[in-house]
Amino acid sequence: MNEFITSLKDYISLDTPHPLEVVGAMFLSFVLNLFIATLYRNTYKGTRYTQDFVHTLIIIGTITTILIMVVRGNAGVAFGMFAAFSMIRFRRNLGQARDLGFVFFAMAAGMVVGARLYTESLICVPLVAGLIYVLSRTDAFAPRRATHLLTMRMTSDMDFEDRLNPIWADCVDRADLTSVRSAQAGMMTELRYGLQLKDGVKVSDLIERLQLACGNNRIVLTPTGSELDV
Repeated sequence: MNEFITSLKDYISLDTPHPLEVVGAMFLSFVLNLFIATLYRNTYKGTRYTQDFVHTLIIIGTITTILIMVVRGNAGVAFGMFAAFSMIRFRRNLGQARDLGFVFFAMAAGMVVGARLYTESLICVPLVAGLIYVLSRTDAFAPRRATHLLTMRMTSDMDFEDRLNPIWADCVDRADLTSVRSAQAGMMTELRYGLQLKDGVKVSDLIERLQLACGNNRIVLTPTGSELDV
């Protein structure tokens, strides 16, 4: 056993990693990224969860470890890989901003292992994962009031301010008009608002009043944070 530990230390002390160390680093990176992928799955709150993205997290983290170990101390190889990877583009639109954070998390784990900082990787990855889990389970920084994005249409002859201002006074604390545009060859006006509902106001009651105001034309009310497009 002592001889194995001594040999392992000798491998790690080498400038060029031994093949056995590379295999061990890949396995460690794979396990850590499995842990990150499990955290992502257990804390995901959206509606566009895909197995493909979770597999991608694991692959990115593990491959990053290999790359870091290969380019270590070799400027020529590093420059060639940078040129090659600069041509790669993501082909998938990320469903949530936090997805990008998990991509960087997986890459960071792979980099730390690839830099042969094995003890640091075993400390930092679980620590960061624990903090992310606590933020998710406590629903930290959630909005205090329900907020929505409203898209609605009225005929061009309607005065939307006169029709909507009484509704805003009764149902919302804040209504921000974000855009006004014509639709259907100028016959309709499409309005977009950011709304913050008052306490106790039901969405169904708000929609009913909006339908009366716009003459039963198109209405889309989307909670902020939703992945649906309005």
